[in-house]
Amino acid sequence: MSIQANNQSASSAVNVGAMAGRGGADGGPGATGLTQFISFAIGEDQYGVDIMAVREIKGWSQITQLPRQPDYMRGVLNLRGIMVPIIDLRCRFGQGVTEATALHIVIVVQIGPRHVGLLADRVLDIVGFNASQIQPVPRVAQASNVDFLSGLVTIESGMIALIDLPHLLSVSISDSAECAAGEPPAAA
Repeated sequence: MSIQANNQSASSAVNVGAMAGRGGADGGPGATGLTQFISFAIGEDQYGVDIMAVREIKGWSQITQLPRQPDYMRGVLNLRGIMVPIIDLRCRFGQGVTEATALHIVIVVQIGPRHVGLLADRVLDIVGFNASQIQPVPRVAQASNVDFLSGLVTIESGMIALIDLPHLLSVSISDSAECAAGEPPAAA
């Protein structure tokens, strides 16, 4: 696994494969019972994905757009010979299309046998916590966008919404207004 060193050097990636096995700041190396997540931002909102699903974090680069795809499917990236579909998380969550710049990042995750890139604004941290700290997502509507989320965790700086990666691709939103064409692209 590799992680981008900072947003100024968005075109490079740094290998941090050893980090997945550490307990982190919350429990130190070798801490048991902790699950680690990569936290990242979309606008002012914080999200997280299980670090064990993350294969690479890289800066935004040119992608190849494919015809007749949902708005949130930005295209594909050739990552060392593997075609990786890029999902615009801001759009998938119904917040408009991301106007991607060199400061944006792509988190490459493995969902089952597939590699998928998640377009986000910036990486925040690696956080670790016990499963008992994960709270259920309140469900207000039957088919709301919370189906993409597996839980919520409160941390010092706020709250992290944990993304349910398998549901991110399988849950369909019936209305085509998830990235309304009349809305200007959202910038970070």
